[in-house]
Amino acid sequence: MIIVPGAVVEEIAAAAEAAYPEECCGLLIGRTDNEDSASDRIRVTRAVASRNVATEPRRDRFEVDPAVRFALMRELGEGPERIVGHYHSHPDHPAEPSARDAEMAFEPDLVWVIVSVAGGRVVDMRAHRPEPGGHRFRPVTFDASWRGPQSHAS
Repeated sequence: MIIVPGAVVEEIAAAAEAAYPEECCGLLIGRTDNEDSASDRIRVTRAVASRNVATEPRRDRFEVDPAVRFALMRELGEGPERIVGHYHSHPDHPAEPSARDAEMAFEPDLVWVIVSVAGGRVVDMRAHRPEPGGHRFRPVTFDASWRGPQSHAS
């Protein structure tokens, strides 16, 4: 289970709508309920947006800026919070992992939050975790006070 505050969900949704028709991306910061990084209960405390640095068409590709990730790793250090996952959007596609996502799934302890954006509006948001060995995902319960599809534009 991943628990995400409503304000963080709204921030992710707004980023997904703003990036449309390209994919947005960012990192999720939080903690697990125990010392096991593979714990099924993850509490997200904040999202950190990243520029999508994919060199291929960003309509169906994303890559978190490594500088953003390294800066966060330095900031978090040995504290209780860590990078627990990332998010990205799927313009005009479901909030399910794509074949491309499966190819990129090499960190089984990170949760993937995928946002479906249709016609510039968020219509769904789901969480997934790579299976050990990668290339397949399993759904993760997404506990958030998201109000569902609506305009998130400022």
